[in-house]
Amino acid sequence: MTKKHTQKSIFLFWLPLAATWLMMSVEGPFLAAVIARLADPRFNLAAHGVAFAFALLIEAPVIMIMSASTALVEDRLSFKRLRNFIYSLNGIVTAFQLFILIPPFYRFIMLDLVAIPQEVADLAYWALWILLPWPGAIGYRRFFHGILIREGRTRLVAMGTGIRLVTMASTGLGLFFLLRPPGAWVGAASLSMGVLAEAIASRFMARASVKRLMATTKNGPDGEDQGRRKSRDELTYRRIWRFYYPLALTSMIGLAAQPMMTFFMGRAAAPVESLAVFPVVASLTFIFRSMGLSFQEVGIALMGRNHEHFRSLARFALVLGFFATGGFALVALTPLAEFWFQTVSGLRPELARFALLPTAILVPLPFLSVLLSFQRGILVVSRNTRPITIATALEVGGIALVFPVLGWKMGVVGVTAAAISILLGRVAANTFLMAPCRKAIVPSH
Repeated sequence: MTKKHTQKSIFLFWLPLAATWLMMSVEGPFLAAVIARLADPRFNLAAHGVAFAFALLIEAPVIMIMSASTALVEDRLSFKRLRNFIYSLNGIVTAFQLFILIPPFYRFIMLDLVAIPQEVADLAYWALWILLPWPGAIGYRRFFHGILIREGRTRLVAMGTGIRLVTMASTGLGLFFLLRPPGAWVGAASLSMGVLAEAIASRFMARASVKRLMATTKNGPDGEDQGRRKSRDELTYRRIWRFYYPLALTSMIGLAAQPMMTFFMGRAAAPVESLAVFPVVASLTFIFRSMGLSFQEVGIALMGRNHEHFRSLARFALVLGFFATGGFALVALTPLAEFWFQTVSGLRPELARFALLPTAILVPLPFLSVLLSFQRGILVVSRNTRPITIATALEVGGIALVFPVLGWKMGVVGVTAAAISILLGRVAANTFLMAPCRKAIVPSH
């Protein structure tokens, strides 16, 4: 875009995307509240956290496809090639989830490697089966969401997520009142039904955008269907791979942190309590982090190829970051935290006490999330995605170094050690990205 972006125009572009992430952030607390009110809440909350952590890890390669389609899809050829690329990737990640569910491999991973209790592993096994449609549906809908964002149609993205949320809640409440299966299975079924509904809606809402793309060609009306000389900027599969694999690695490395922390907490002090409380704490944190997560695609879409709108976006990001962290502090550092964990999330007082300290530790995280999304947006626009991967590796590496010292050597409760590790890892990632972002904005001559 070449027009000048005011703070108001950036806000109006960002708001539907923020609403999208905010609606998704409601899923975790809602499902935790439902599971906490069913039988055996301690084991089922832990199993839900384990199954969801592994589902996130499996879907990791497709998460960044929204950024890719926002940045790359601009005509018929780029649409078709990126679509073929993501369909293939969806098939691979779904096959990988099936592989994990082969009983001998599953027992090795959960019981021998991660060392979670048998009761938790049994519940998580069937939850992962129920979550089988999750990764493919995520990749599919994020591809079409990127196309909608590129065209500035962010309200449709929010509408699709509203459909997802309504479907998820209806499924969860229906199972709660009618069948009352194990809570971990209720959580998995609700998530799967919600994301399938959103995937179908996203394709329907993007149909006009797809029609325009299919009628747009850079190299003649027949696009890739006729033999022709390749243009210098043609989006080949090789270029897609070179652009996308650092982003896929970023997601894979980043989401590996959650199963890794499951492994760590299983061997730290109060393992079952930590595993039960961690997804509840993470869900509350995600509500305020979602404001930052929504900003990455805003930066990609509005920055400009030469970063001409950097200053306007930077001002908006600064205000957004302070607002997000301030809101989180208002909950985490006041009696509202106890109200949230006991009354809203349904945790028993003894479990709620485990959640208070790690929540307080994570107060700066929403601000750092806004900063990270802004930094990533700068680098994606520059087509320099490798530093994003390195930063994520530093973040996860920091967690891997700090947690064993705190949780295993010093005896800190697992969920508290996880919170400290997450915060320090994110600071390392933000710090590393400052140099490549500065170079991208003010290139050396």
